[in-house]
Amino acid sequence: MLNQAVLVGRIVQEPELKDTDRGKVSNITLAVPRSFKNSNGEYDTDFISCVLWKGVAESTVEYCKKGDLVGIKGRIQTRNVEFDDQTHKQFVEVIAEKVTFLSSKKVEDR
Repeated sequence: MLNQAVLVGRIVQEPELKDTDRGKVSNITLAVPRSFKNSNGEYDTDFISCVLWKGVAESTVEYCKKGDLVGIKGRIQTRNVEFDDQTHKQFVEVIAEKVTFLSSKKVEDR
């Protein structure tokens, strides 16, 4: 069996570090443009939730900002959540094992 994801995209919001019972975590969303055009001749963009733990989370929060281009290597994970009203929702997210800082926007653009 193989569960491996490789993404390259831009960080949608400022990364934040949170402390949990399981350690430090950062949840980010990557904007990843598709490699083909839609029926209108435009490139659609997927917004993919990524979870970064411990050292990966700490270094990403320290060195990356909204708009930075990063590469993420990790695995896809699903999680089922039951809400107070007895409804269920399944979340699909990428658990990052490695984040590569590819580029950043110019300082005046931030």
